[in-house]
Amino acid sequence: MGRRDFLRYMGVVAAVTAWLVIAISVGVNPWFIFTKNAFSDLGGPHAVDPWIYNYGLIITAIFMGLYSINLLLLSRNKVEDFASAFVFVSGLFLALIGVYHEGTRPHVFVSTWFFTQMDMAIITWGIGSLLARDRKMGLFSLLLGVMAPVIALIIPWPSAATVEAYGIAVIDSWVAVMTFLDARHLIK
Repeated sequence: MGRRDFLRYMGVVAAVTAWLVIAISVGVNPWFIFTKNAFSDLGGPHAVDPWIYNYGLIITAIFMGLYSINLLLLSRNKVEDFASAFVFVSGLFLALIGVYHEGTRPHVFVSTWFFTQMDMAIITWGIGSLLARDRKMGLFSLLLGVMAPVIALIIPWPSAATVEAYGIAVIDSWVAVMTFLDARHLIK
């Protein structure tokens, strides 16, 4: 397995790591209720072993940073280069969620900007794909990046965790499609 193959799958590794961290954190915090809490509660001052969640996010962010390098190597133009930078910055904000956990002043800002940066990455990749004459990837990314936040704002979610799970699933969907197309060498 070459360097490029290793980097190609780091987005999937990040996704799996994030869900494992959430699952383990929920397992050690039986008070957590998906329809009442936020995932960040798992890293807050009232959590049992909050380090699992907080350090887990930092580790996940490292995998995101590696995946952003893959996107840079995969990019076909400067706009897609820019999108890979948004993914990198999103990873930094994910790490900051682990540093500025629930109960700290910057927490809401860094957690909001994690999702915002990823939406900007997906939209920007879509624009770059259209410029590269990749209409399918361009429209998919643009629609996903624009519609996902609109849906998140319209639906009356029962808790922060439910809308966070939706946002994570959107990101994971984009990464899965990108990884599949990349592995099949369909992004040229």
